[in-house]
Amino acid sequence: MARSNLLDTRTTSFGDLIGNGKIYRVPPFQRDYSWKEENWEDLWQDILIIRNKPDSSHYMGALVLQSSDVSDKEFTVIDGQQRLATLSVIAIAVIEKIQNLVEREKCKEANQERQEILKRTYLSDRDPRSLRYSSKLILNENNNDFYQSNLINLRRPRNIRSLSKSNQLLWQAFQYFSSHIGELQNLVQDGEKLAEFLTNIIAQELLFIQINVQDELNAYTVFETLNARGIELSSTDLLKNYLFSQFEGPDDLQEAQRQWRRIINTVQMEKFPEFLRYYLSLQRTRVRRERLFKIVRDSVKDGQQAFDLLDQLENYSSLFVALGNSDDDFWRDSPDSQHYIRELELFRVKQAYPTLFAAYEKFSPQDFVRLLKLVCVLSFRYTIVSSLNPNELETLYNRVAIGIMNGEIVVPRQVFENLRSVYVSDEKFSQDFSFLSISTKGQKRKLVRYILWKLEIDASERNDISEDGFSIEHILPESPTEDWRRAFSEDQIEAVTYRIGNLTPLEPSLNRQVGNEFYAAKSDAYQQSVYNLTRNIAAEEWTINAIASRQRQLAQRAVHVWRSDFQT
Repeated sequence: MARSNLLDTRTTSFGDLIGNGKIYRVPPFQRDYSWKEENWEDLWQDILIIRNKPDSSHYMGALVLQSSDVSDKEFTVIDGQQRLATLSVIAIAVIEKIQNLVEREKCKEANQERQEILKRTYLSDRDPRSLRYSSKLILNENNNDFYQSNLINLRRPRNIRSLSKSNQLLWQAFQYFSSHIGELQNLVQDGEKLAEFLTNIIAQELLFIQINVQDELNAYTVFETLNARGIELSSTDLLKNYLFSQFEGPDDLQEAQRQWRRIINTVQMEKFPEFLRYYLSLQRTRVRRERLFKIVRDSVKDGQQAFDLLDQLENYSSLFVALGNSDDDFWRDSPDSQHYIRELELFRVKQAYPTLFAAYEKFSPQDFVRLLKLVCVLSFRYTIVSSLNPNELETLYNRVAIGIMNGEIVVPRQVFENLRSVYVSDEKFSQDFSFLSISTKGQKRKLVRYILWKLEIDASERNDISEDGFSIEHILPESPTEDWRRAFSEDQIEAVTYRIGNLTPLEPSLNRQVGNEFYAAKSDAYQQSVYNLTRNIAAEEWTINAIASRQRQLAQRAVHVWRSDFQT
C-alpha cells in the first residue's frame, strides 16, 4: 500500500460514523468489552462539559478501521471498539428513556416516532421477519449475542450473575448511563430534549480521528504511534487475530484459543510483544518491535505453521517469566541458577534473554549456570559500573543466540569469545569502579546492598554472610552535623555521600549507636563490627582523599569479585 494510504485520516463524529448506513464489525477474537466505571465516569464528565458549553466538542482519540468489502459499506474495527460500544450503549440508554415516556403516555405518538427514528439512525432498522433490531455495530463473539438480544432490544437479562464478566460490564455500562441520564431532570421528562441530547451532543460533539487502513500490516504499523483513550486493542490482539484467522475448523480454532490463553496467562498480555521479540531473535537479527506483525505474517501462512509458532511460544513462556523472577518455581531444582537470576533482576538486564533462551534449550544444566554467571559479570561491568551503551549488547546477544541455535556455539567459552568486545577490561573496570556512586534511596538501595555484600564475602572469605543482615552505613552521613559541614563543603557532601568508598556494612545496633556522629566517634564502633570491610577502615580522618583511597582499594577487590571464568 502506498504511504499516502497508510494514514488516510479524517475528523469524524459518532453520528457521522453510525448514521451513514455502514456496518462496523469487531473481529470475532478481539478483546472483550472491558471499560469500567472509571472509564464511564471520565466520558460522562466530558459529556456534561459539552452540554454546559454550547459549540464545544471533545476529542475521543483515534479510530482505526479496515474496509471489509469493495463497496466500502462494511468496516472492521481494528481499534476503537471500546469507545464505539460505549457510545452505542449511551444511545440505547437515551432511547430507553424515550420508551419510558411512551409507556407513561407522555406525547405518546411523537415519542414513538422519535424512538423509531433514533433506533434506525443509531442502532439499525427493524428486521421485517423477527421484528427485532440488530446493531450497526457488531461486537466480538463473546459480546455480540448479549448486545443484540438484550441491550438493543431493551431486555433485562434474566440472571445477571450468569453473564460473562465482559457482558456484565456491558450491562453495568447501560445501567450507569441510564442512571446518570435519569438524574438530568430537565432532560429526562422531555422526549424532544432527549433526542436533541443524543443527536446534537453525543452524535456530533464527540469527535474521532478516523484512520482507514487497507490491511492488518498497516494497522499494526499505525498501532506503534497510537495512544488512544481507554483500554483499547493492543498489538498483541492483532497478532492473535491473525493467528486465529489461519485455522479453518472449529476444533483447531478451539485448541489454538486454549493454547493462546495458557501463553497469555503465563506471560501476561502487556509483556507478550517483548516476549515474542526475544523468541523471534533466536532465528533472525535486529528484530524490532514495530516489525513483529510483518515477521509473523510472512512466516505463518497456514494453520500448521500457526500451531508450530504457538507450540514454541508456549515452550519458552515459562522460561521468559522465570528469567525475571528468582523466586519462580522454575528454579526450584537449580539453586545456583536462582542466585544469578536474582542478579539479572537487580541489574534489570534483558538484552541477554535470546541468548539465555537458546542456551537453556541447547546447553547442559551446568553450562547454562556458567553462562548465567558470565552474563551477570559482563552486565555488572558493562552496564552497572561503566554505564556503556546497551544497544551494542543487544545486537551481540542476538547473534550469539542464533549461533547457539545453529550449533555454531556449543559451550560458554565460545559465548565469551563472541562477547569479548563488550567485556570491560580490568583496567577500565577498576578505574570506573573507583568513581562509582549509587544513591541508597529507593530501588537503588538493593543494588548498593548487593555490592557491599559481595565485597564483604570476598574480604572475609566467608559464604555465610546474610545480604539482608546489615545496615548500609554512610560514613559521611546523609544528614551531616555541623562538625561534618566544617570538614566538607556543600559541593563535596553532594559529590561523595553516595560514593561506594563512603559506604560500609554495619550491624543495625551499631548503626543506630553511631548515628550522624563525627568520624572520630564512629571509628571506635567500626572496630567492634564483624564485617571485615568495616574493621579495615583505618583512616585517621575521614576526608575526600580518604574516601577516594578506600574506593580504589575496593575497586581492586571488585576486579577479583566480578571476573569471568574465561578471562585469561
